[in-house]
Amino acid sequence: MTDGLKDCLAESIVRDFGGFDAFKQQLTQTASTIMGSGWAALVWEPVGGRLLTTQIYDHQSNLSQAGIPLMVLDAWEHAYYLQYENRKADFFQAVWPVWNWRDISTRFEIARKVNITLDGASG
Repeated sequence: MTDGLKDCLAESIVRDFGGFDAFKQQLTQTASTIMGSGWAALVWEPVGGRLLTTQIYDHQSNLSQAGIPLMVLDAWEHAYYLQYENRKADFFQAVWPVWNWRDISTRFEIARKVNITLDGASG
């Protein structure tokens, strides 16, 4: 796995995505299929207790996120165009060595402590 990826996050990535390579492919695909402006994100979904990838659309969107963002991949043209022009998939591949996995792991540990109780839910 990636250096700095703490055991709990690494185990959750394996459980929820089938492995780090599958997670990497899914997040990259999520970013690559954004039409227009937005971000791809790894989020912790506290009700289901699992990691998910999602698309977050432009900052003026009225849609809210159900998960807690842990890491975000910028898919806006300003993030990649000067170096990669229209090759955004190349940019998405190039950012993987830059992630701060210790920070993402810390965010994950904090997010996992969020407790959401659904009224009327039986447990």
